[in-house]
Amino acid sequence: MSSVAVLTQESFAEHRSGLVPQQIKVATLNSEEESDPPTYKDAFPPLPEKAACLESAQEPAGAWSNKIRPIKASVITQVFHVPLEERKYKDMNQFGEGEQAKICLEIMQRTGAHLELSLAKDQGLSIMVSGKLDAVMKARKDIVARLQTQASATVTIPKEHHRFVIGKNGEKLQDLELKTATKIQIPRPDDPSNQIKITGTKEGIEKARHEVLLISAEQDKRAVERLEVEKAFHPFIAGPYNRLVGEIMQETGTRINIPPPSVNRTEIVFTGEKEQLAQAVARIKKIYEEKKKKTTTIAVEVKKSQHKYVIGPKGNSLQEILERTGVSVEIPPSDSISETVILRGEPEKLGQALTEVYAKANSFTVSSVSAPSWLHRFIIGKKGQNLAKITQQMPKVHIEFTEGEDKITLEGPTEDVSVAQEQIEGMVKDLINRMDYVEINIDHKFHRHLIGKSGANINRIKDQYKVSVRIPPDSEKSNLIRIEGDPQGVQQAKRELLELASRMENERTKDLIIEQRFHRTIIGQKGERIREIRDKFPEVIINFPDPAQKSDIVQLRGPKNEVEKCTKYMQKMVADLVENSYSISVPIFKQFHKNIIGKGGANIKKIREESNTKIDLPAENSNSETIVITGKRANCEAARSRILSIQKDLANIAEVEVSIPAKLHNSLIGTKGRLIRSIMEECGGVHIHFPVEGSGSDTVVIRGPSSDVEKAKKQLLHLAEEKQTKSFTVDIRAKPEYHKFLIGKGGGKIRKVRDSTGARIIFPAAEDKDQDLITIIGKEDAVREAQKELEALIQNLDNVVEDYMLVDPKHHRHFVIRRGQVLREIAEEYGGVMVSFPRSGTQSDKVTLKGAKDCVEAAKKRIQEIIEDLEAQVTVECAIPQKFHRSVMGPKGSRIQQITRDYNVQIKFPDREENPVHSVEPSIQENGDEAGEGREAKETDPGSPRRCDIIIISGRKEKCEAAKEALEALVPVTIEVEVPFDLHRYIIGQKGSGIRKMMDEFEVNIHVPAPELQSDIIAITGLAANLDRAKMGLLDRVKELQAEQEDRALRSFKLSVTVDPKYHPKIIGRKGAVITQIRLEHDVNIQFPDKDDGNQPQDQITITGYEKNTEAARDAILKIVGELEQMVSEDVPLDHRVHARIIGARGKAIRKIMDEFKVDIRFPQSGAPDPNCVTVTGLPENVEEAIDHILNLEEEYLADVVDSEALQVYMKPPAHEESKAPSKGFVVRDAPWTSNSSEKAPDMSSSEEFPSFGAQVAPKTLPWGPKR
Repeated sequence: MSSVAVLTQESFAEHRSGLVPQQIKVATLNSEEESDPPTYKDAFPPLPEKAACLESAQEPAGAWSNKIRPIKASVITQVFHVPLEERKYKDMNQFGEGEQAKICLEIMQRTGAHLELSLAKDQGLSIMVSGKLDAVMKARKDIVARLQTQASATVTIPKEHHRFVIGKNGEKLQDLELKTATKIQIPRPDDPSNQIKITGTKEGIEKARHEVLLISAEQDKRAVERLEVEKAFHPFIAGPYNRLVGEIMQETGTRINIPPPSVNRTEIVFTGEKEQLAQAVARIKKIYEEKKKKTTTIAVEVKKSQHKYVIGPKGNSLQEILERTGVSVEIPPSDSISETVILRGEPEKLGQALTEVYAKANSFTVSSVSAPSWLHRFIIGKKGQNLAKITQQMPKVHIEFTEGEDKITLEGPTEDVSVAQEQIEGMVKDLINRMDYVEINIDHKFHRHLIGKSGANINRIKDQYKVSVRIPPDSEKSNLIRIEGDPQGVQQAKRELLELASRMENERTKDLIIEQRFHRTIIGQKGERIREIRDKFPEVIINFPDPAQKSDIVQLRGPKNEVEKCTKYMQKMVADLVENSYSISVPIFKQFHKNIIGKGGANIKKIREESNTKIDLPAENSNSETIVITGKRANCEAARSRILSIQKDLANIAEVEVSIPAKLHNSLIGTKGRLIRSIMEECGGVHIHFPVEGSGSDTVVIRGPSSDVEKAKKQLLHLAEEKQTKSFTVDIRAKPEYHKFLIGKGGGKIRKVRDSTGARIIFPAAEDKDQDLITIIGKEDAVREAQKELEALIQNLDNVVEDYMLVDPKHHRHFVIRRGQVLREIAEEYGGVMVSFPRSGTQSDKVTLKGAKDCVEAAKKRIQEIIEDLEAQVTVECAIPQKFHRSVMGPKGSRIQQITRDYNVQIKFPDREENPVHSVEPSIQENGDEAGEGREAKETDPGSPRRCDIIIISGRKEKCEAAKEALEALVPVTIEVEVPFDLHRYIIGQKGSGIRKMMDEFEVNIHVPAPELQSDIIAITGLAANLDRAKMGLLDRVKELQAEQEDRALRSFKLSVTVDPKYHPKIIGRKGAVITQIRLEHDVNIQFPDKDDGNQPQDQITITGYEKNTEAARDAILKIVGELEQMVSEDVPLDHRVHARIIGARGKAIRKIMDEFKVDIRFPQSGAPDPNCVTVTGLPENVEEAIDHILNLEEEYLADVVDSEALQVYMKPPAHEESKAPSKGFVVRDAPWTSNSSEKAPDMSSSEEFPSFGAQVAPKTLPWGPKR
């Protein structure tokens, strides 16, 4: 497949007038430079005034670099031509790139056809499509739709003919669209329009229109006649540019369809009124007969490549010849190999026509230049720059570079081609003389390392040696690398690439196994951590596997020693990560999670920071009680202890250790923890913690309320004893809805079975997959007995019966309200029994129950109990002041909900009263009457409670009384605690954090008096149960604060030490490093004197802290001073030209010297009297060694400086060596502003000479030179 370079079209005349004189003038300038200054016109030549450049200039298109696959064998090949004016993407910078290339690839992928594109000399687009017939047709349709500008036309045919155009199942229409590569839109049956819209290329629209009209003509009720006329005579009938047939159609009113040249049909179809149609047919027959008699033909051979020049754009050349000579020129189809062109016409006109055919054919020529294929891209130049120079002169020349062939093809006007050929041959000769190439073999596995990250290595080599390096893609698995460019650069690049490859062959590759879960951590956020490792070991390449591969292998590659060092470093990092990823789970009762979190997360944050662990709590809406701690083992254990201590302090939590042999632990835990979970649930949700498997420990810890812990301990020991003697297990199955009924209310039924048999019965947990499975564990006899009892119960449940009971209709609503919640609860509790109440409105009292016999009986009993409760229901009023209602309800009404559940009562709070304070208003007279006269006086007993204070409790009398007592117990009580006033602010804490923490911890409200009251009394309000704990907590806090005050007094000891101010900077150290170390080591505060304070002694340093610590800090400072007094300073003359190199980038080099020799080196500031004087300070022996070292560096660097300065002398142009006379500036002669100039200075007010942006400009101001 060939690549085609599309050349810019710039006028040669313009180039000659715009560029050549300019070059000549510049040459003249150079010769006159030494004698006279140039004239104004020479220095500033006027803009050219030729307009042709605007007309002929077109957008440049670059070289076609898109590589398209070679043509494969196919069923059919078709070539389509898209003229320049119909191209959709004609303003591209690079042919073969951008949107057009993407579209072609898409078409190829979708249709399976193969596309090849090339540009003709007229900038038209030629597309060759290969593939199966249907694929080619689809691809052609896509090409037309997406690469060619779309025109549209409408065809009007009778509405009743539309269905014939569509065909059966739309097949005819689809076939027509594919054949003509157009889109045909036919109006819907309900649309009155009879216009068919055709969208596509002009040629396609023409074909489609012809076909549609043919279909319509066949169905037309009017006269239709077909006339067979040889295809060769169609041009004579149509006339030049279809004028003749147009005239006949206009005069006769007949529609005449002549098949277009691309359609291989001979018949001409006439449609119209019979008389007019007959006239039209007669006229065309006459023309046909006449031409048949008078015309003769001659056949001439014209090269196939020249046929397109004879045809001309859109066949204009053929029409032009027909118009001028009356001769028709027949060209063979483009897919035919024939070169014979037939001219048909009157004998006397054939000669003139033949001359015109040859003139048009020979107006263009094709030539070729031999050039090695590897030089092609150098000839084209970057973005086609080199070719642009040729094409600016000869825009009509088409230059084609064929991939893999050592030749360049030129096509265009004969004269232009010969000039372009000469220029390209010159370029080829020049490139061969100064360019070279070499091919080297390097194993393809090293190619990506040669390229480097983002091409860093290969780009550096290209830029450094000015060469082009071609490395084959990985898919080719080729070892051949090609280097092209300057001969010397090619050899240097070859040497460096071979050295790199040799070094890689000697490198070591090591696979490091690191668990994939750590990969992301090692890489770090945005690659920060891996970047640090790579900076530390720059010669080692570290490759992590793709996350999708789930691989643990990390590959290291580089020099052996560096790879080993990097391996050790990464292994240590992984060991740290493993150590920090230890995890333990701590079960904590759900109600204490909020206390562990603390206000705003304060508690949990503190534990995390102090233990350096990650602590994850379950979500608030989750049923899980487990808190997960992750980090180092010791840290995790410490965090767990702290969390457990919080729980222990908050509740009456007992902790018991039970010794059970480790070998029994797994059997006690049971499958997926089912057995141990059943014990924990049965014993009030205690936590049982087994030691880690493999630890060998026998200790099992039980944690929870004291009574429950004892119960769990007994069960656990009993179970362990059973396991040791003999353990037998049986599984039975029962529907999940029966489980609650089998367990019974409060576990009564199942407890009875356990007590009678001695077997343990385990029901599935909510998260278990098998919800039918019930496990019985114990001695074989006990298990068998329990199995019998349970199976009997289950069998009874499977016997479904239907029963009924009578319930007073007034109670029905209680059972069905809240979407039948009471009925749902009964169904859940009693084995899914179905209870049906009569529909509302029917006064029936019959309630039907359906289910297992035992369940139905139990449900009836429960309903009867509910009815008794309802009939015995009373209402009790409980008076609690409104201000306490919120406190009584508790967070989200939790306390009230608990009371309603515990006592089975309903509690209703009154509406809030907006203005609870009663205002006493004087009685007023209304209409002259005394207040209250004529009305009932409403007297309120001042001692009686207000309506807004009364809480109503509904239920059984004894339950209501118990609930009332529970409510009254929730009313907060206030006690007073005496706390010294000066401690109040510490108790409140920063922004109230201290007091908030105490209030959250003890669930009370603490009121501290306002500062202006100077009161020692703090009020604590809350539940009586919480007040004692809160008071004790507050008093403990007071003791802590008093101890802190005493400690603060001890820490306030001050000590002054006298130190000469010149030593202060050294004691402080760089960025305060030395003094910070002393402060941290001795836990003191050290204050230096303020330099700006004249009243303060400048040699006094104040140390504050514990007395013992201040003395130790003083000794440390005096020790530093003693060392500083032993130091000496020496001045060294050091050439100022080497200062920068000794200091290094950002002072890196000088800091290294100072650290190595333990000295301080000061360089002179700019403007210092002696720029060479450098001061070295330190211990005498260190100063001498440092001076010797920097003098050696000076000697080494000075040699480089001298060489560089010597080189600079030769680099300077001669003008710099002359005496520095004052510059005259840029001088020109005959400028418009000089008095003797004949030229008039430009008029600055003239819009013609100084046009504004975007304004219309006079015709003479044109762009200077070619359009770029």
